[in-house]
Amino acid sequence: MAETSAFFNEFLPQKIADNPDLASDIGAVFQFDIDGAGVWNLDLVSGAGVSEGAHDDPGCVITTDKATWESILDNPGTAIQMFMMGKLKASNLGLATKLNQILS
Repeated sequence: MAETSAFFNEFLPQKIADNPDLASDIGAVFQFDIDGAGVWNLDLVSGAGVSEGAHDDPGCVITTDKATWESILDNPGTAIQMFMMGKLKASNLGLATKLNQILS
């Protein structure tokens, strides 16, 4: 099973570094509130990248619990199912759909 802190501290920063076009393609700020794991934000507007903690003005806040998040990391295709079951919430659905580019 994928580990949440490894995703935010290792995988995601490396993915952004390897794919700098993601920032311009997506151009948004995401905040991830993962119950049982912590809060991280991904700033693809200013270029700040991934950092721990809340962001002052996120465009989309993703809320879920650690077990659900880690199951989505293992199989990103389950995100829609988790959303429909109420286990995953997004404050901006339009931006949330862009997360597939990041997770895959």
